[in-house]
Formats: sequence, C-alpha cells, structure tokens
Amino acid sequence: MMTASPSLTRAHLHYLVTLLVIGIYGVQVCPFIESLTVMQLAIPIILIVSLQYLLRSQVIVPMIDKADYKTQVKTTFRLEWLLFLASGILLTAYNSIVYGFPAVSGLKVLVGFLAIGFFVAIDLALERELVLSTYLREQGDSIQLDKNFFTLVAKFSLFSAVSILFLVSVFFLLINKDLEWLAKMGEVSSGEARRAVFIEFAFVGVVLLGYTLLAIRSYARNLNFFFNNENRVLNDVSVGHLDRAVSVCSNDEFGIMAHRTNTMIRSLKERTEALQKTQDITFLSLASLAETRDNETGAHILRTQHYVKALAIALRGHPKFEAIFDDESIEQLHKSAPLHDIGKVGIPDAILLKPGKLDEDEFEIMKTHAQLGSDALKMAEAELGDSSFLRFAREIAASHHEKWDGSGYPAGLAGESIPVSGRLMAVADVYDALISKRVYKPAFDHDRAMEIIKQGRGVHFDPDIVDALFSIEDEVKAIAARYSDAAYGH
Repeated sequence: MMTASPSLTRAHLHYLVTLLVIGIYGVQVCPFIESLTVMQLAIPIILIVSLQYLLRSQVIVPMIDKADYKTQVKTTFRLEWLLFLASGILLTAYNSIVYGFPAVSGLKVLVGFLAIGFFVAIDLALERELVLSTYLREQGDSIQLDKNFFTLVAKFSLFSAVSILFLVSVFFLLINKDLEWLAKMGEVSSGEARRAVFIEFAFVGVVLLGYTLLAIRSYARNLNFFFNNENRVLNDVSVGHLDRAVSVCSNDEFGIMAHRTNTMIRSLKERTEALQKTQDITFLSLASLAETRDNETGAHILRTQHYVKALAIALRGHPKFEAIFDDESIEQLHKSAPLHDIGKVGIPDAILLKPGKLDEDEFEIMKTHAQLGSDALKMAEAELGDSSFLRFAREIAASHHEKWDGSGYPAGLAGESIPVSGRLMAVADVYDALISKRVYKPAFDHDRAMEIIKQGRGVHFDPDIVDALFSIEDEVKAIAARYSDAAYGH
C-alpha cells in the first residue's frame, strides 16, 4: 500500500529541537548530568538521536508507507514514540555503564525522552493523517471502517490525561532536584536561587506548553480538513451534483459521517433517477398521445426537440441568455419540446385530420390548441408545485405561435415578454414545417427555409435566436437528415 509520505521538514525540526531540549532538560533535572562536560553531555545525545533519525527515515517511514491506509496514522504514533523510548533507554544505559549514574538519574532521562517523544509522535501522526487524507481525497479513494473504533472524544481525553501526567512528572522531578540543590547550596543567596529556579521552571514550562499548543494546532487543522471535506461535497450535492462522494479518510466519527453521507447521496441519486424516469415517461406518454391525433409525424417531434436543444446550447454564451441556459434547463427544454402541440388532442378530428388547407373558421379553431395545451399542462403543474418539470412544456405549448412583433396567438405577446422557450420553439417549429411536405405545400429545401426564417427576423422571430440558427446551420441540416421522415418510414 503506497501513498505520499509527509514532508521531512517537520521531522527535521522535531529532531533538532529534541537534541537541544534533552541536553538542557537533563542538566535541569539531574545533578549527575550537570557534572558532565559539554562534550560528555552532547556527544552521546547527538549520536543516539542521529541513530534514531536514521532508523526512522530508512526503516520506519518506508514501513508505514506500505501499511494499510487504515493503520498508518496509529502505526506512525506507536513507532515514533517507541523510537524515543528506545533512545531514552539507550542513553540511560550508556550513562549508567560509562559514568555509573544511578537508576533514578536514568529514570529522569527516560521521562524526558518519553515526554518529548509523546508530543513529537502526536504531531507526526497528525501530519501523516492530513497527508493521507489529502491523498485519498485527490485519488477518490477511501478506507474501510471498523465497527469498533477509537472515538475522537477518547483520543482527546487520553491526550489530555497523558499531557498532564508528563507535565506533573517533569515538574516533580524538577522540584525534587531543586530541593536537593538548595539543601546542598545553603550559602547561595535567595535572589540567586529564585532566579535559577525560575529559569528552570520557565524553560520546562515553555517547552511543554509549546509542544501542547503544537499538538492542539495540528489536531484543529485536521478537524478543519475533515469538516471542509464534508461540506465541500454537501455544497455540491445541494446544487444537484449527485455524482459526488466524501472520501472516508479516518477510522472515527468523521469516517462514519462520511460513510453515511455517501449512503445518503446514493439514495438521493437513486430516487432522483427514479423521478427523472417518471418525468421522461410522462413526457413520452403525452407526446405519444399528441402524435396519435396529429397528421404531423413523430420525426417532426424528434427534429424540433433537437433543434431547440442545439439553439439553446448555441445561445448560452450570449450575455442575454447565459443565466438561463444551464445544463439542467437545456435538458428540460429538450424533453419538453415534444409537447408543444399537446393541445391538438382537444381539436375536433374533422379539423385536425382534414386532408387539405383549413378555411378561416377552421383555422381559428385550430389556433385554440395553444391555449388548450397550456391550460392542461397548467393544471398538472399546479398539482406538482412551483418546481414542476412541466413549466417549460406549458410555456412552449402556450407561446410557440406568438410572434416577436405581437401579431401571434393566443395572447398577442411581443418581444421579450414571450417566454424564451416559446421563442426557441417558434423558430424550430417553423423551420421544420418549411422543410417538410404538407398536403397544402411541398417541402422547401434548406436554403429556401433559411431565407424565409431570415425574412421573419425581428418580425416573427427573436433576432438573436435567428442569428443562433444561422450560426449552427450545418448542425441543423445534420439533425434534419438524421431524423428525416424517410428514416422513420414516413
């Protein structure tokens, strides 16, 4: 199991600080160490800590990199702390063998190594957790959760308890050493003694407080990552991106939260897809109903819905339309377009199926199909609420015969008061009618149809939509050929 390793810079700094702190700490708490020369004190500490760092970089870190994702953080903490324990034991043994230091002196050194090692191991484990979590998120990968895990509350409580234990232990050793020192150095002035004791306590306090704050900061940084990891996906899902998933990066409450969020998203996606299928079936059923009562072919329905979609895509870069035509709206327009003549189911057969051109009275009755379709879809939409998927279908049914100059029907709307969906359908419907054969007219070729559309620019049609039609002229011809009446057996 491979992953990106944490930066070596952090470990470098920790080990450099360890060299400095252990040397000063040993002098502060142990009178035997205080009796050594600088070289006698420094050389074994440098050699032992250097050996520890070499072992860490060459053996421990590669071992952790290959471990299972789920165990890497826990393994990092355990092995890093174990290295400090081993170094403390090694230095204690060296001082005991070479200088004859008593066991109590070795205990003080060991406590120092364990205290520093605890905080260093915590910080490096938290860094490992952040690097691993970032890697998993970038790779779209996750860890497998355990049913039983070490909770965040338990982790923080244990950290607090161990921190306090080391704090008390170190200060107890420091106080014990100072009391022995004061007993032996009775002639030392009280001012000098207070200053020496204050410096010792200040040094130990600053070191322990610094390490504690560093651990808390690293812990807070990781919590912030986990919250952002969760919120980033939830924000995407809230605007309809149901293909998102939260990376399960930690075997704790955040991992459970991420897992349950993903389960919720999958469930929401399944329900949304089921609803989408229901909508699609509704559109198809209504369009099929209209088709059974209309002389116009099913190919006409297919062609016009593809013209509408192509026009909407061409217009979404236009300043007037870019806020309207997002992917969802374009897809809804595409699905709604086949219902533009749904109102024809309410037109008498004698008029709807007449094998010839309609007279004036018949045409007036035929014109009512726009309002009939709008009314029927409006009733359905009212039952489904404001977010109804039938909104575009109602708009198209009602307004696809309106004209830019206000001379259309049924409401005599003009200009931008005509819904944009109706303006799109007007261009698509007329173009297809022009290139299609009817009982009252032959089929015009593409160029003739485009010339008639051009003549209606700013009179019958929205000028911007006409311009868009010309900008995708080749695509329009391709759609007409792909869904021709001949291709569909008409």
